[in-house]
Amino acid sequence: MQDPFTGRPTLIQGSRLPAEEDRRSLQHDHRRRLEALARLGAAAARVGIGTDPDDDLVLWEADEVALLANADPLWHELHEAARAFRALLPLVSLSDFGFPEEVGDILAECPPALRPISSGVEATAFEGVADQSIYKFFMPRDDGRIGGTFAFRSGEDTALLAEAADGTYRAMLEKFDLILRLDGMPIELIGVTRAEGVLITKQTLGEQLEEGADTSRVQPAALIPIPSRLLRAHRDHPRLFFVEGAPWLVADLHAKNLVRAADGELRAIDLLAAPLPPALTAAEPLLRDWLARVALDPTAGLLLETHDDEL
Repeated sequence: MQDPFTGRPTLIQGSRLPAEEDRRSLQHDHRRRLEALARLGAAAARVGIGTDPDDDLVLWEADEVALLANADPLWHELHEAARAFRALLPLVSLSDFGFPEEVGDILAECPPALRPISSGVEATAFEGVADQSIYKFFMPRDDGRIGGTFAFRSGEDTALLAEAADGTYRAMLEKFDLILRLDGMPIELIGVTRAEGVLITKQTLGEQLEEGADTSRVQPAALIPIPSRLLRAHRDHPRLFFVEGAPWLVADLHAKNLVRAADGELRAIDLLAAPLPPALTAAEPLLRDWLARVALDPTAGLLLETHDDEL
């Protein structure tokens, strides 16, 4: 299949769920993209280029340092890393989707090929008229930040407090990977616009839930409830999830971020997440101990059980 806007191959079309092999391919692409961004960031740091915020890296032209690539091994590595990343996250234009060349408000200036679905703090979503897939446009802020993440600090009556904070492009890419790890709605990365830095995704269409529906008992099975003594997050349904052995906070899977897929299953379309900070976690013995035990047994309680014959 070809995407009706970019003409490039796509695995997503309307509400049809991709085959298992295609889902694995999408997941593999997300992981390769994160690895490529990490390589690009490391190469940039070695030549003294700052990587925070990371919008300059994500919007980097593949041949931006081509003239220096043959002069020094470090600049050659940066050039090669930029080319590898650009192949996995192409530069696109809002005009590819029918928007005017200089668009001020993508919702107000919606082209005929897109039907508005919703608009929030992070993104504006449209349904493609041609194939009924969902296209999301994530708008960056003036300071280069985009999307959201969590900021952590020690608490007084709880080990950690987590508060929503401005995110980065890397955090966005990590979120898309997490959604697929949780068997959520399939997501493709269409690209990022060079002029505005808008990150554009394509997602399988699902049936929206009733506004305000209680989703506390239908969270993805892989997520682990977190005792309130250990962590408090100012977001709905905070849960623990291990990514390659590392503990992450995943939250915000409320009624607007879950949809019913064509197979009848409830699947995540969005969430808020961040890895637990190792330094703060290590400083909290109760949290550190519970994380070690729950990594082996998701049902492990807050305190280590002691048998009567050990008393």
